[in-house]
Formats: sequence, C-alpha cells, structure tokens
Amino acid sequence: MQPLARLLTVLTLLVPFGAAAQSLTPWTGGATPPLELTALDGVRHRLADYRGRVVLVNFWATWCAPCRAEMPSIERLRRSLEGDPFIVLAVNVGEDAAAVRAFADQVPMGFPILLDRDSQVTHAWGARALPVTFIIGPDGRIRYRALGERDWADAKIRARLRVLMPGARSFESARAAG
Repeated sequence: MQPLARLLTVLTLLVPFGAAAQSLTPWTGGATPPLELTALDGVRHRLADYRGRVVLVNFWATWCAPCRAEMPSIERLRRSLEGDPFIVLAVNVGEDAAAVRAFADQVPMGFPILLDRDSQVTHAWGARALPVTFIIGPDGRIRYRALGERDWADAKIRARLRVLMPGARSFESARAAG
C-alpha cells in the first residue's frame, strides 16, 4: 500500500459521522487548484470547462467504507438536480482502473469517475482524509468543503447548492419557502 493510501486509511477512521457531519464548512483555504483528469470512460475532464455550473468534487476510494456508503446519496442528489446547472466529478484517489470499474459496475453512478492514479491532484487539493468533498461555485471558486460521509440527498444540502446556482435566491429565503 502506498504511503498516501496508508495515511488516508488512518485519517478516514478519524472522520466524524452522523448528523453533525451533515454541515458544509465555508471555504477559507484560498484559490481553487486546477483539476484535469481522465475519467473511467476515457474522457478528459477539466474543472474550468464547467464554469457557470455548481460542481461537487468528491475525493474517494473503493477501500474507504464511508466513501462507498455516500456514493448512492451523491447519485440521488445528481438526479434531483438534473436540468439545473450542476455536475458531480468523483475523483478516485490512487487506484487502478480495474478496481474502480468493479465498484462502478456494482453501484449505479451517472456522473464522471475521474482517475487520479498518482494522487497529484489529490495532494494539490489538500485532500488528506476521505471522503472529502468540495463545492465549487459557478465562478470557479471553492465555496464549501465537507469532510466525511454525508447524505448528499438531504434537502438542506440541496437548498444550499441551489442558492449557488445562477439566478438563485438567498439560502434564508429558500429555506423559508420550504
């Protein structure tokens, strides 16, 4: 096992779980690092190509139980926002395509699964524990970070993402409207 994988395994065990872990932490960590990777299907994806959309960038691995557990809720979120300016990019950390494909064959996911085989993108993004998710605004800036497993289909999370979308109303007025 690579040193990064070992470190991420240990840190994954330390990530908080449950309702307290549902919040999204506002980002204060600086500029958005570049992201350009090839997906499992061979298509190259660049974060910059998704300007104008809200992007959920999820760093995960097949050996990470919380990562595997939250994938179905990410897919439910994606489906619930279909037609909105929203996309999911799931970045697999350091695994070979065969392991990732085997997982993808078992869990239906309608979003690109990007392969960070050498973990360089993972390092650039400061993903030191898994799962970790970044929410990118339509302007290309990181707005939130979420460390640990979430129910991404949760209505409060969905409302917070919708507020970031072009033409959206404030989170408070969206919450008041139900």
